[in-house]
Amino acid sequence: MTNARPTTTDRLALFGALTAVFGEMHPTFDNWAQRDFDATHKGTYGDHLVYRDGTKVADDTDRAGEPTMTASSFGRRCAARHVASYTAGQLASAVAITRALGYRVPARALLTGAAINAATHLIIDRRKPLLWLADKLGKTSYVEHCTVVRKPGGDAEISGPGSALMELDQALHRAIGVGAALTTTVLATRHRRPH
Repeated sequence: MTNARPTTTDRLALFGALTAVFGEMHPTFDNWAQRDFDATHKGTYGDHLVYRDGTKVADDTDRAGEPTMTASSFGRRCAARHVASYTAGQLASAVAITRALGYRVPARALLTGAAINAATHLIIDRRKPLLWLADKLGKTSYVEHCTVVRKPGGDAEISGPGSALMELDQALHRAIGVGAALTTTVLATRHRRPH
């Protein structure tokens, strides 16, 4: 972009680049960069106490004195750790790609878009809010029907790869990414100053 006021083409180009980064890099940072441990436990809930590794506290344990927390707090920590790495990857990609294309997105604009993705990602990945939304939008039968059995004779899982809930999760993250890209673009081009 030039130092002059951005044109519609400039705005569309930035929006397209950010939408591509937020959408196409999403699976990389949501799946590949996520720790297995966090993926397994980010949806954990409960008032019972667990250790830092998620093991339930028992009365007859040799682990007396080790720090404990509620299962819900443990789940929130796992989700927050995942969202932190996701957001860092997304920000780094957005900066690298837009700069490679000759554009510097103002930090305030980029951080606002990243904050939208991060906050909603945390909420969605805790699973209960996503299940609530699916219910409100009439998707409960879909979620209950499209489950996955990972081991012969195992129980059907409602979440994770191959399930309807995972498909809804990914679709919602990507839709929100479009909104985050639009917000970032509007903020970045509203009062463009020469650099």
